[in-house]
Amino acid sequence: MQTDFSKIMVIEKDQKLHDAYRAYFETYMEYDLVGIYSKVNAALKDIKKFRPDIIVSEVALPEMNGIDAIKLIRRKDWSVKIIMISDNNDFTIIKRAFKSGANGYLTKPMTEEKLHHALTCVKEDGATISNDIVKKVVSNLHRKSFKFFSERENQIVDYLCKGATYKMIAEKLFVTTSTVNFHIQNIYLKLDVNSKSEALAKLGQL
Repeated sequence: MQTDFSKIMVIEKDQKLHDAYRAYFETYMEYDLVGIYSKVNAALKDIKKFRPDIIVSEVALPEMNGIDAIKLIRRKDWSVKIIMISDNNDFTIIKRAFKSGANGYLTKPMTEEKLHHALTCVKEDGATISNDIVKKVVSNLHRKSFKFFSERENQIVDYLCKGATYKMIAEKLFVTTSTVNFHIQNIYLKLDVNSKSEALAKLGQL
């Protein structure tokens, strides 16, 4: 049964930001901060205890890289959503994060609005990616022709690159969200990916 709020766990090496995270999650009642840690190993010990819905983790962490930790987190709870945070927007690192099982990738600097939007996207759509990365993808897609997509699929890809949700795409194209989902699943199949963020990252490499 789905609850009205999502339990959040944060892994952040900068102790000065811990209070900022606590204050942030006290503001948004739909999210419950169940734990905040400086190192991955400490967080791993509490995953089964707190059963977080979403884990927000830095990529650069002491002792263990955040991306390397994803598989260990999945062993504790395969269903938890994982958002990576980094000051690096290199596609190689982003692709590695998603291939490892991340559901989102955000670049610094972080703001309250940026974090809230990302959490909402992961909660509702299952994935999130920073606007600066989306813009880079769009730039890479400029003047590219994807002949392996149908006309409708290309329209949906265009909206996805602009950050549109399934509902927004359905409204723009005057179709149902189920129809949009059908086309998106075909897009994922053709790209051999499993999520919106993976699709955007892969399109940026074509």
